[in-house]
Amino acid sequence: MKKAVLCKFLDFKRKKTSGLKFMLILIWLMLVPSQMEAGEPFVFTTVWTAQAEFAGYYVAKEKGFYTEAGLDVKIQHPSLTSSVYHRLETDECNAGMFALMSALDIIGNKGTPLVNIFQTSMNSSYVIVSRWGKNPLTQKGTRMAVYNSEPNYLTSILNIREKMNYDWIHFAGNINVFLSGAVDAMVIVTYNEYYQLLQAGFKMPEEGLYRFCDHGYNIQENGVYVKRDYYESHPQQVKAFAAASRKGWEWAAEHPEEALDIVMKYVKANNTPTNRVMQKLQLQEILRLQQDKESGKREFRVRPDMVKKASRLMMECGMLKREVTYNELMGK
Repeated sequence: MKKAVLCKFLDFKRKKTSGLKFMLILIWLMLVPSQMEAGEPFVFTTVWTAQAEFAGYYVAKEKGFYTEAGLDVKIQHPSLTSSVYHRLETDECNAGMFALMSALDIIGNKGTPLVNIFQTSMNSSYVIVSRWGKNPLTQKGTRMAVYNSEPNYLTSILNIREKMNYDWIHFAGNINVFLSGAVDAMVIVTYNEYYQLLQAGFKMPEEGLYRFCDHGYNIQENGVYVKRDYYESHPQQVKAFAAASRKGWEWAAEHPEEALDIVMKYVKANNTPTNRVMQKLQLQEILRLQQDKESGKREFRVRPDMVKKASRLMMECGMLKREVTYNELMGK
């Protein structure tokens, strides 16, 4: 039906317009996104369950920014049995969220070519917190609780470079293993477990914290990636998604309470065990982490120097088979 209408339109134009004018019309038609193609969804999988970490994407969806850009965006969340990588690799989604080091790992070790199409994080949120209020760098051979759901690149790099000899204890994200004293230290992120510990009444003196961003390990985290073949075959879609997502995040920063209303809608729909107070704190911290330390602005870009640093650190510690360059990461 679509092709028939287009053919009739072109035939009409051939009869009514000059050759040059017809060619200009034809070129314009060829450049218009094909649905961005009507009926073809753009499926995006976040890196975790529904929460304020993804507020800008929820806003872009609910405020119609994706629709205005010609996209039918479906937002998914991973499960214990279906990770972001699995969904992207098996074409269950078009785009997935990964931290920068995870993306380098996938490209350099697994051999899956990914391209970054949108970047939110400008800073590392990772912190080591001591159960006993000690300087974490003095706790060699300690029982270290780390996320079960990710490779914990920075903590592993610190372990190797500083010869910490950690006794790794893997946890799924619950802070009880830490509060009970079953471990001596734990890796947390400033927008999640940090506030959980505060809400639990745990006191965290600054001397008992090791903030990776302050010790030469400030590596960007979450961005949105697609496989290179999709990037090359759907250039309009990825550009439109990036532009609409940025609009969503900028709106969220300007209207945090309304953005939080939208977040809570997704939280309830996905049965995420949290509360509005926690999500408000998380949104504030996520927005802070989006600000580049040097410029103080939300730049929504991958920094070449951080790609180089991350690649170098991972290679030095045997975590990466080869260097992954900025140009490769950006599809250039």
